Amino acid sequence: MDTPFVLEQLYEAPLAQVWHALTEQDQLRAWYFPQLQEFKPVVGFEFKFTDEGSPYQKEWRVTQLVAGRKLAHSWMYKGYPGSSEVTFELVAEGNKTRLVLTHTGLASFPNDPHFARRRFENGWQQILGSNLKEQLKLPSLD
Repeated sequence: MDTPFVLEQLYEAPLAQVWHALTEQDQLRAWYFPQLQEFKPVVGFEFKFTDEGSPYQKEWRVTQLVAGRKLAHSWMYKGYPGSSEVTFELVAEGNKTRLVLTHTGLASFPNDPHFARRRFENGWQQILGSNLKEQLKLPSLD
């Protein structure tokens, strides 16, 4: 059975600021993936990444979008079986924002250390618990 990975994080930032960090290309590059070259918050849009020669090239596509509340994208690797989906859901709590991340389909990837569930879990802890938190403390230049 494939148990989804769920992580909740409360940010000291208003919902609009967190939504901007999730949907603006330069913001995403800063906290999510520096290899990101092009992103648009449009269902069906395929993320563009720099090819740095890694054997694990990402193939992501926006799968769901509810303005100000929900962004989801597929998470696959070129040349490897398996397909997962990442969903970011936002809930305003006064001047704070609760982000609920759900990553489904992790068991569909090959039985290989690179695709181990713990790697994803540790990665999300770093990405959401540190990277995004620090990004939200910076003044917006937009």
